[in-house]
Amino acid sequence: MAERIRVARIGAAHGIRGEVKLWSFTQDPAAVADYGPLETQDGTRRFEIETLRAAKDHFVVRFKGVGDRNAAEALRNLDLYVPRERLPAIEEDDTYYYADLVGLMAVTADGALLGSVKALHNFGAGDIVEIEPAGGGTPLMLSFTAANVPAVNIEAGRIVVAVPNEIEARED
Repeated sequence: MAERIRVARIGAAHGIRGEVKLWSFTQDPAAVADYGPLETQDGTRRFEIETLRAAKDHFVVRFKGVGDRNAAEALRNLDLYVPRERLPAIEEDDTYYYADLVGLMAVTADGALLGSVKALHNFGAGDIVEIEPAGGGTPLMLSFTAANVPAVNIEAGRIVVAVPNEIEARED
């Protein structure tokens, strides 16, 4: 299991006083402010939220110590993490942190190995699972929906993928 969980990404600077756009990846988006200081993946930089306010599809945040636009611009596209122990325990079945899916085997419904989960992305239109093919080649990118990924079994170390017909036809 991942020791750090990605909870947010910093976007562009907002205004001239050091504020930034922030996209939250937590179940309750505003909860990103409840988990204490946010950190870079390697834990070497910490960011404490001073103010947070909702915007159209993101938050506008001021971090302690970031006081001007130049400092804010330097943070663009930085992913922010928290140590797993600061997050709530998962008590529901079929609920997991996306970080726990990375590295799982991706198999078809009949058990054929497709590859492994390389990453989960969200480019704005929903979650995408990226699967690294077992034999190499172009990664498979699918919407992370119940139709495309009908089963996730972290204990067994795999996800089941319903491969779309057009992909099966291409592989023949």
